[in-house]
Amino acid sequence: MGSEEISTSLCEDIPNLLSSFVDTFVDFSVSGGLFLPPPPPPPPLPTRLPSPPRLVAIGDLHGDLEKSKEALRLAGLIDVADRYTGGSATVVQIGDVLDRGGDELKILYFLEKLKREAARRGGRIITMNGNHEIMNVEGDFRFATLPGVEEFRVWWEWFEIGNKMKTLCHGLENPKDPMEGIPSSFRGVREEFHDGFRARVAALRPNGPIAKRFLSQNVTVLVVGDSIFVHGGLLPQHTSYGLEKINEEVRDWVNGSTGRFSPDYCRGADGLVWVRKFSRGDEKECDCSALEHVLSTVPGVKRMVMGHTIQTVGINGVCDDKAIRIDVGLSKGCGDGLPEVLEISGSSGLRILTGNPLYQNKGNVDVGKEQGLGEHGGPRQVEVKA
Repeated sequence: MGSEEISTSLCEDIPNLLSSFVDTFVDFSVSGGLFLPPPPPPPPLPTRLPSPPRLVAIGDLHGDLEKSKEALRLAGLIDVADRYTGGSATVVQIGDVLDRGGDELKILYFLEKLKREAARRGGRIITMNGNHEIMNVEGDFRFATLPGVEEFRVWWEWFEIGNKMKTLCHGLENPKDPMEGIPSSFRGVREEFHDGFRARVAALRPNGPIAKRFLSQNVTVLVVGDSIFVHGGLLPQHTSYGLEKINEEVRDWVNGSTGRFSPDYCRGADGLVWVRKFSRGDEKECDCSALEHVLSTVPGVKRMVMGHTIQTVGINGVCDDKAIRIDVGLSKGCGDGLPEVLEISGSSGLRILTGNPLYQNKGNVDVGKEQGLGEHGGPRQVEVKA
């Protein structure tokens, strides 16, 4: 290839190089200084995965980046410099990154960074939809905080700058305006927050830049080995409908293919991101026979792992550890609980890794079959709306 051909090829590539540079510039500005590693080829949306040597499950994060990092460090998944150190572990974050805190975008970016680092080290981080992800994509911001609205306003400022920079290059099409069709004011919202609300709608509505980029990677139900993960709970109508079908339809909705509202099975008290049938109260209040029926409809599954309902006693299990509840109310905006994560491994079974100082001198709390996950004085849930 001659020098003239190289020059022509380089000139043809300049628009794409500029676009990539602008996207990196916006990411760095919004995320608080993260440079994301180059993305690996996107894996297919998982629904069923084999049992890994080490499986870690993390509950609701609700916009609290520092407490999220505490939980990740507790599990040995990141070091003091926030780099991934989990090796070949499979990590499941069970949803509800959004609402109740002011670091929602920063957590989304941070988890994306860890996903890319983990993939290069033989590990895998899987994020799930909680009811708050579904609510926000539908435009229900009842539980967004003022810092959370401001975070999206700042995102929009940088995103708009990036779009304007792209229009300066004649080789690029003018980017679509994400604000198209969004009202300039909102009834019941103070005027100074209108810009933040508009930005939040633009970012998170179906096919919005943040929804498409981050939330479309989420699964809604997941089987890993002999455990099934869901934010709220599964009922017989969900398993009979089809787990793969649920994941595909929710992803298509987030990507803007099917209108404003989520599928019916994500909505209402029996929606699989809303169900509290197995996470509220102690074992006497849990319908263990119904749980066993649901588990029997998914071959090879022994337990259901869920978030959604805060467990003030920490991670616990009922129904002979067939229902494992891992939402410890970690976020400062939603309980400020002590960090805890669940570890599942073939060699040691179920184990709670806890930040509770009562147990720190004894090492991790080992919860084998004889003791059970429920042996913490009985679960006492905090009822939290939505």
